[in-house]
Amino acid sequence: MNYEPSNIVLFHSGELEKIADSFQNRMKKCILCPRACGANRTKDKTGFCRSGMLPIVSSFSAHFGEEPPLVGSRGSGTIFFTNCNMACMFCQNYDISHLGSGEEVTFEELAMMMISLQNRGCHNINFVTPTHMVYAIVKALLVAIPAGLCVPLVYNSGGYDSVETLRLLDGVFDIYMPDFKYWDPDTAKNLSGARNYPEIARNALREMHRQVGDLKIDETGLAYRGLLARHLVLPDNLSGTRNVIDFLCTLSRDTFVNIMDQYRPMYRAREHPGLERRVTLQEIDEALQYARKSGLTRMIC
Repeated sequence: MNYEPSNIVLFHSGELEKIADSFQNRMKKCILCPRACGANRTKDKTGFCRSGMLPIVSSFSAHFGEEPPLVGSRGSGTIFFTNCNMACMFCQNYDISHLGSGEEVTFEELAMMMISLQNRGCHNINFVTPTHMVYAIVKALLVAIPAGLCVPLVYNSGGYDSVETLRLLDGVFDIYMPDFKYWDPDTAKNLSGARNYPEIARNALREMHRQVGDLKIDETGLAYRGLLARHLVLPDNLSGTRNVIDFLCTLSRDTFVNIMDQYRPMYRAREHPGLERRVTLQEIDEALQYARKSGLTRMIC
């Protein structure tokens, strides 16, 4: 099918440049993410995310480990950004998110990464941990779109996203792929240093769904627009799985969700009681059974 990403329309109307200007202004006392740390990211890298104006990239490649509607036959073109606006003590990519593995690049170089991935045949460009890098992404799109970028763009975040920032992004991304990590505020504080995470994630997913709706998949099995939610089941129900599923049902019974079973103790996980082990088959089976009974039919695990 022929699908034209809405960001191309935003580019030709001049709105994309205005969005970049808005993000630059919001970075002077940074309020791009819910941390609202107030750092002047146009001058230094002292904010929570330890990032300035330029993008910091850990890697980019055709990735075949994402959800099937993104991977297809030629892979999802993933760009992994360094650093993060969360502080998950069990992060499986801790070398990137906590230890800062990556290289600062120019907006033009980021744009050429997108074009390179498209030229390799990737079905989409998948920005991993984009929350603190939205300004850099939009600036790079101002270069990439006139250079021929035309595949769907994926916003692959931890779910800790500001509604105000998401509203500015309306039309920039075709697919939102957020995590919904925890339901309980105390758990979110203890494991990710963000007590307000559950409320923030609920509001963010509502806004994402408002913008793009349920996940739409073409005749070849590829996603081109919509919401794809992720939920990682944690040991001893630390993730509050049933509550998260109940919430996803309020968005739509057709919400496409990946109930993930791949948790393993990484980074500082063993410092928290319960996180020192992997989830059991029974815990995963109970999560899937509850999701089915709740009416969710578009699931993978």
